[in-house]
Amino acid sequence: MIKNITNVRGITCWGAHTGVKSMRRDLAIIFSKVPASAAATFTLNQVVAEPVKLTKKHISDGMAQAIVINAGNANAATGEQGREGAEAMAQTMADELGIKKELVMVASTGVIGVPFPTGDIVNGIRENVKKLTNKSTAGTFAANAILTTDTFAKEGFVEFEVDGREINMGAIAKGSGMIHPNMATMLAFILTDVAIEPNLLKEAVSDAVKKSFNMITVDGDTSTNDMVVVLANGLAQNEVLKTKKDSDYKVFKENLEKMMEHLAQQIVLDGEGASKFIEYEILNAPSEDYARKMIREISDSTLVKTAMFGRDPNWGRIISAAGNAGLPFNYEEADLYLGADKKDVQVLKKGIPLEYDRNYLKKLLRESHLKIKLDLHNGKSAARGWGTDMTTDYVLFNSVYTT
Repeated sequence: MIKNITNVRGITCWGAHTGVKSMRRDLAIIFSKVPASAAATFTLNQVVAEPVKLTKKHISDGMAQAIVINAGNANAATGEQGREGAEAMAQTMADELGIKKELVMVASTGVIGVPFPTGDIVNGIRENVKKLTNKSTAGTFAANAILTTDTFAKEGFVEFEVDGREINMGAIAKGSGMIHPNMATMLAFILTDVAIEPNLLKEAVSDAVKKSFNMITVDGDTSTNDMVVVLANGLAQNEVLKTKKDSDYKVFKENLEKMMEHLAQQIVLDGEGASKFIEYEILNAPSEDYARKMIREISDSTLVKTAMFGRDPNWGRIISAAGNAGLPFNYEEADLYLGADKKDVQVLKKGIPLEYDRNYLKKLLRESHLKIKLDLHNGKSAARGWGTDMTTDYVLFNSVYTT
């Protein structure tokens, strides 16, 4: 049986239908039997959903014990009624579980600007807290209950050792549209039983998000509701990780990054209307931040996206986008490779266009997994990012999103 968040020590969950969405589960609840070290990152959009505001406040002390997520309504641009709804979600969870309200994290996803259905969701919480369980099916229910336009649930699980103890890490995520660097309309919840100090967890989460969720794009729009939450409840009983110098911290961080990268790629694979999954790689850059910024510029270029949709090896668009990143860039030092996963063609060498078999490259670009690699020969740093093409299906889908 495939493992999921229910295989993390002390974690129970459930996913249910409350009526906010007509045909699908729309409420997920997750509970740790003990308070956990907690860290999170949030949207950079200046229009911030009510659950994001509340969760930012609740997680400020670095501790959490429960998460409640509704789908079908973003609870954004909903004013006082929405604020009261988010508060009611947290208070109801706290009352039903017998914990402090401040230990409850709240998240929402769905349509912006629609009155929040507080009554339906509060009743749903009361009815379903009693169903919390560590059965594997509950993890699947929770993963499906947070979806909106997604076509499949995003889950992950890894096992590794810290201090001679087996550590479990499970996760669920959602995201399909409004996906842009610096997070997007995406939610991710990662649960682990490792013992780690809250401040160190916060630093690890921030670094891991930079390399994963902040390196994906589908459509260039950042949402009002983005949230990545990590809970570490310590029930593996390893010696508590306190500093970066702890021998096993590197192991934990590597697995956290691997988990986030897996979830981020799953979100891109499910991009609204997308027909291509595109990996971008910058090599030999002056710094990692430089490489990331250049990837974000290229991956979000509409002209690059449409070229990939049309299987057009128009590499000039890629170089142009790189030059538009606001970074010092001499294309005459760069090599550019274009093609499919593990099969590519060099089209540029030290700024000089190379002859290549155009029909062969167009054939490669028919594949669903593409790769664009740019070697700058200007340093020793590198970065990767992921995106999609821009299709007619995307335009049609989003032209009638609410109707």
